[in-house]
Amino acid sequence: MEDRVLRCSAGHSFDIARQGYVNLLSRPAGAAADDAAMVAARADVLDSGTYTPISRALVAMATSLALPDGVVVDVGAGTGHYTAAVLDALRKRHGVALDLSAHAARRAARAHPRLASMVADVWAGLPVRDGAAALVLDVFAPRNAEEFARVLAPGGHVVVVTPAPDHLTELVTALGLPRVDPHKAERLAQTFTGFVPGPVHSVRRTLTVDAATAALLARMGPGAHHVTPERLEDLAGGTDPVEVTLAVDVAAFRRG
Repeated sequence: MEDRVLRCSAGHSFDIARQGYVNLLSRPAGAAADDAAMVAARADVLDSGTYTPISRALVAMATSLALPDGVVVDVGAGTGHYTAAVLDALRKRHGVALDLSAHAARRAARAHPRLASMVADVWAGLPVRDGAAALVLDVFAPRNAEEFARVLAPGGHVVVVTPAPDHLTELVTALGLPRVDPHKAERLAQTFTGFVPGPVHSVRRTLTVDAATAALLARMGPGAHHVTPERLEDLAGGTDPVEVTLAVDVAAFRRG
């Protein structure tokens, strides 16, 4: 890095944005990336503490693992909220936050002093050296197991957070959002057949939130593309509390 530019020996160069992140995409991300409204909704939900049970479970899992030397790589890091929580617990580690959305990368660049933020596509290959990572985090994000294995040092772990079939089921039913595949756990195990399966922690809570937060929960994920803005505004304008189910699984897989 020199003069806020990243350069490599092959002659490629990438400017570091004034917000502190670097965009490594060779072409625009397009509609596949989270837009500004989705990222803002996610930031509001995470800052409110609504998803604190997930952060706690993720940190508990990460700190329970015997990790080799290396960095923490968060794939689909979003705002960097979860990455920062893990780095606070793993005090001698540095982190790399990767996301397809520049809107997310801007926020992740400010999430933690030991965190570098980059716009990158997990399916195009991770911008991480072979064996450089001790831990890969994947929270509600795409999973490229082959790339995860490549960047992990021997004995490194992947920690994956996935929604259970009843996650946010009340909003899914009320708004007609896409449902979680009931066979998601089996597909996850198949994805990581080359890894040694580790512990799985289930997080289950019934949350009571206000109507505005309920609308943010619906708006922050890809399901928001399946509901009209007007319907979300109607939900946000309600006066009654809303009960929603928080149901996720936190699973670890070790590279042999």
